[in-house]
This record gives sequence, structure tokens and C-alpha cells, in this order.
Amino acid sequence: MDWWQKLKKNPLARFGALVLIIFYLAVLAADFVAPYDPYASQPDGGLLPPTQIYWRNQAGQFIGPHVYPTIQGPVDINTGDRKLIIDRSQPSPLRLFVAGHPYKILGLEFKRHLFGAAGPARFNLLGTDEQARDQFSRLLYGGRISLSIGLVGVAISFPLGMLVGGISGFFGGFTDSFLMRLVEVLMTIPSIYLLVALAAVLPPGLTSAQRFLLIVLITSFISWAGLARVIRGQVLSIKQREFVQAATAMGGQPFYIIVRHILPQTATYVIISATLSIPSFIVAESVLSLIGLGIQQPDPSWGNMLSLATNASILVLQPWLVWPPALLIILTVLSFNVLGDGLRDALDPRSLQR
Repeated sequence: MDWWQKLKKNPLARFGALVLIIFYLAVLAADFVAPYDPYASQPDGGLLPPTQIYWRNQAGQFIGPHVYPTIQGPVDINTGDRKLIIDRSQPSPLRLFVAGHPYKILGLEFKRHLFGAAGPARFNLLGTDEQARDQFSRLLYGGRISLSIGLVGVAISFPLGMLVGGISGFFGGFTDSFLMRLVEVLMTIPSIYLLVALAAVLPPGLTSAQRFLLIVLITSFISWAGLARVIRGQVLSIKQREFVQAATAMGGQPFYIIVRHILPQTATYVIISATLSIPSFIVAESVLSLIGLGIQQPDPSWGNMLSLATNASILVLQPWLVWPPALLIILTVLSFNVLGDGLRDALDPRSLQR
């Protein structure tokens, strides 16, 4: 377990792991953590900024954290600002485990949420979008797509890349030449242009789940080639070792030897490479959703929520619609990268100690 001790001593790797654990736990428990239905609109609540928290009532008495019912007022035609109408006669205290919209887990119905406003007011932690939907709730539900696409993509592309690389390196000859030429052809295809081209021709009637699956399959199809080349080089070296030659002499089947004896020897590289590859899947989904070819509204994903960044007026007047998804994508990609770097240093015995 020396690698684990080295990993724990790396502060950046610990930071990345902690951020990812928090993100994945939050999106897995989105039904409980999100205070509101991500598809439900609140009356007269479009484009509300993050709700302000108050501690004292109108009389100046301390009554604890609370919010007031807020709706959008008229728009200033000169500046474009919207004035807020706040009803200060109905303070709504902020509480933990507040009753809200019902949701089901394993067939059981629950109504309690991690936090919320106990009263007529709504606590929009990150404001609302143009459809008056709670931005924080949509970020949590959207994270289920944006964070899972990398895991699913790696689960599809890496076994394929390992198997093709293992077969190519073990058999050599014509099989090696044919598979490596195929890999080289795939590696010459510009990934982002292929994604845009294929996503653009998808049938318009697809659901978000079907579109999500197709995006994963497309990104996986173009992502295994590089791994196959590296695995092939490692297999060329590993197959000369005594334990592989002994298994061959004992009559072991080639496929069994590849899967049972050779590919496990590449586990260190595969783990590190998988950790560093997940961000590319997340960015690919975000880019496709950003340009309108990925997950479609009203289903949320961090990419299609970030698509509002293409509107200059949104950046100026409603920045809370843009910076939260952008920050989450940046933090997720950065966390996977620093965790992958930490794993590489911890698992590689040849790495230099800094």
C-alpha cells in the first residue's frame, strides 16, 4: 500500500479526490439535496438573482436566517435591469430537512429535502433561469449527465482499446499490421468535428436519454485508438516474460493468456489513463450541448446550461446563469487531472520524489 501513502501525501490529489467525492455524492442524492423540482417554474420568478438572506425582520429584531417572497418587477428600459418586488410581511425561515416536492427512491416516496424555506417564499440559492426554474436544482440534476458521461465513456472505450491492443501486440504479423492501420486511421479523425457532424444528423425526435447514449457511443468510438497503441507496445514487452511463455507452453489459449496474464500487467497505466481521459468526455458533452447538439432543454446538463454564455446580455445582466456551470466544469476537469497526476506519481515506481 505504498502507493496509497504517497497519494495521501499529495495535497493536490487529495483536493481533487475530495471535490469529486462531493460532486458525485451531491448529484447521486440530487432528489434530496435539490430544494425544488428542476422542471417546475415558479410564478413571476423568471431571471431572479440569488435570493438574499436576511437575519432581522422589519422591526430590526433578530429572528435568524430567513427570506422573503420575491417576484420580478418592471424592466428599466434604459439599463435593462429588472427591479425586484419583495414582500417583507411574510418572512420564511430557512430550515434543514424541509418538506417539498415529492420524489421516489427505490419505490418509496419522500418529501424532505436537505434545506429550503419553510413558508411562502422560495430560496433560490443560485437564482432562477428564464423559465423561472431553480438554477441550483437544475445544476444538481444536470450533473448526473455531465459527471456520468465520462465514467460510461471510459467503461466502453477502455475495454475495447485494451482488447484490440492486446490482440495486436500478442499475435503480431498481419493481425498487428491490420489493427494498427485501423487505429491510425481513427487517430487522424478530428474528434470535435466528427462529434459535431454526427450529432447534427441525429434524428430530432430523440429523447435526452437516447441522445446521451449516442453521444457516449460516438465519443467512445473515437477515444479507444490511442489507448490501443500504448497497450500494444506494452504487450510486445510483456509477452516475452517467463510467466507468459510458461502459460503458452502449458497449452493456454491465446485469448485466455491475453486477458488473464498480460492485460492485468497494464493495470497501472490503464487506471492513470482512465482518470485523465474522463475530463475529455465531460468537455465533449459540454461542447455539444453548448452548441445545441447535445442534451436538449428542458432536460438539464452543464453544457446546455452554459449555452446562455453565447448571449452577451446574459453575461452582463444575469451572470449567475453562466458562472456556476462554467465553474463546475472547470473544477471537475481540474480535479480529475490533478487526481490522475497524483495516481501516476504514486503508482509509477520510477517517478521522481519531489
